[in-house]
Amino acid sequence: MENNQEMPNKLDDRFQHSAPGRDMLEKGAILQRDGTYAIAPHIPGGIITDPELLVKIANVARKYNCTAVKVTSSQRIAIIGLKQEDIDAAWKDLGMNPGAAIGLCVRSVKFCPGTTFCKRGQQDSVGLGTEIDRRYHGMALPSKFKISVSGCPNKCMDAMMIDFGIMGTPKGFTIYVGGNGGLNPRFGEKLAEHQTSEQVLQILGRTVSFYKKEARTNERLGRFIDRLNFDRYRQEVLDTSMVH
Repeated sequence: MENNQEMPNKLDDRFQHSAPGRDMLEKGAILQRDGTYAIAPHIPGGIITDPELLVKIANVARKYNCTAVKVTSSQRIAIIGLKQEDIDAAWKDLGMNPGAAIGLCVRSVKFCPGTTFCKRGQQDSVGLGTEIDRRYHGMALPSKFKISVSGCPNKCMDAMMIDFGIMGTPKGFTIYVGGNGGLNPRFGEKLAEHQTSEQVLQILGRTVSFYKKEARTNERLGRFIDRLNFDRYRQEVLDTSMVH
């Protein structure tokens, strides 16, 4: 599978922040406990259709004597145990773009197999998730931002525990906003239901624009909504004539 996703342009001054410690944001490399680094190529939805891509990742791990290869919660495959001096060469050998695992940006767009593969799928989560990933992965924002698309009400992509969660039903997509895990977890709130893929993209676009303009640095979407109140946010991002 050829991955031609371009990394985002250089962040503007408002959103330019260094990752903590010695993480190397510009190289997509995360410091490990033993002083080595991990890199995680971007694999939209974790879906690989060409087995040679797996061979390439394995070959890079073997070539640079890496400690492990790990499947991540963001649907990527991390290569762990790289020496700092090998990071550039490893990326060159991979010929892939880094996943946006660190920094103030859209870090992940997760999506389940949906109607493409899963017998329980009720909506095309792969199609919608792929388009969202194309538009937003790595985009600079005031804080880290995560998006997920589940193809049915089982919510295997944790729609209520993520900044912008999308859940498929027989009647369309339901949208939840403001969820997050971490030390101060927050359940997402239902924003709209029975939406088409295009309506979801419109609402997400308005959310991103409003959030980017008005949020404070390191203010997750849920805290941003709490500060403004949900009704104000809802008015800004919804076309009420099209919302159920």
